[in-house]
Amino acid sequence: MTQTSAPIDVEQAWAAFAARDRTSDGRFVVAVRTTGIYCKPSCPARRPAPGNVTFFADGPAAQAAGFRACLRCRPDEVARDHAAVAEAARLISEGEQLPTLANLATAVGYAPHHFQRVFTRLTGISPAAYARALRAERGDDALGKAGSVTDAVYAAGYSTPSRFYAETAPRLGMTPRHRKNGGAGQVIRWTIAPTSLGPLLVAATEKGLCRVAFEEDEAALAARFPAATLTPADEALAQLARQLVALVDEPRSAPADPLPLDIRGTAFQERVWRALADLAPGETVSYTELASRAGNAAAVRAAGSACGANPVAIAVPCHRAKRGNGTLGGYAWGLDRKQALLDRERG
Repeated sequence: MTQTSAPIDVEQAWAAFAARDRTSDGRFVVAVRTTGIYCKPSCPARRPAPGNVTFFADGPAAQAAGFRACLRCRPDEVARDHAAVAEAARLISEGEQLPTLANLATAVGYAPHHFQRVFTRLTGISPAAYARALRAERGDDALGKAGSVTDAVYAAGYSTPSRFYAETAPRLGMTPRHRKNGGAGQVIRWTIAPTSLGPLLVAATEKGLCRVAFEEDEAALAARFPAATLTPADEALAQLARQLVALVDEPRSAPADPLPLDIRGTAFQERVWRALADLAPGETVSYTELASRAGNAAAVRAAGSACGANPVAIAVPCHRAKRGNGTLGGYAWGLDRKQALLDRERG
C-alpha cells in the first residue's frame, strides 16, 4: 500500500477500504494498479491485494497518475455530493426562512428524495433538522445580545414566539428568559472532591451535572454561571461526586451507571459528546473516527474543538479521543492527567 498527494494515514485508509466504510467516501480514493481504476472506499467490488493499492487525496490526483474512475461506484460523484451539501448548508444559513426540500434540491441539482438521503448521510441529520439546530444556536446567541426575549425571537429567524419556545427551551435546559438573564433562578449545587489527580469541582442543577473540572473552585463556577444561585452539595450531589472520584481513581472497578447531565452545545458538539459517552473504559478513538461517529466525517477539527469545549470532565470522557497517529492530542485539564486516566482505564 502506498499514498500520494495530501497526507493520508495508510493503515486507517486501508481499514476503511477493507470495511467498505461509507463515512470515508470523499476523504480519499483508492487506486488499483492491476486494473488501472480508482474507487471510493465503500466500493462493493472485490478487494485487491494490499500491495496493488495506492491511496490518493481525490479523483484528479488519481487521474494525473494515469488512473480512471470506477464505473461501478463512480467515486467522482462523492465530491459533487459534498459540494451540494455545502451549498445547501450555505443556503439554509443565509436564508431568512427555511427553503423547502424541493427548492433546496433544485438549487443544487438533485431530486428531492435523493438529496434528502445524501444530506443525511454526509451530515448525520436531515436538512430540516440542520435548519432547526442552526436556528436554535442563533436563538442561544441572540438571547445573550438582544434587548428582550421578543427581540431574540425575531433576530434568530423565528416567525412566532411559540415556535421559539418550543424549539429552544428543551435544548437550553431552562426557559429563554432565564437564559437571557444569565441563568437567574437556577440553583446549582457544588462541591470540591479530592482525587489522586487533584481537586475536582463537581456542580449540578436539578437535572444533572453541569460542570466537572479539575483545579476549579467556587469563584470559577460563579464566573461561568454569574446569575445562578450556588449552594453547597446535598447527599444527591455527594453521591455523584463519589461516582466521579471512582472513575478517576479506580476506573476499572467503578460502576458503569450513566451519570445525569445538564449540558448544552451545538448540535454537532452534542453528537460528539454522545459518541464519547458510548466508549468503554480503556477504549480510544481518533478525532477522525469521532467525527464520523458524530455524522460528519469531514469535521475532524470540529470534533477536536467539541472535545475541548466539553464542560464535564470524566462524565463525558473526552480524554479517550486521540490523534490519528496515536499521540494524545489536547486536553483541557492537562496532558499528564489525560495519560494517567488512560493508563488507569487500561489497567
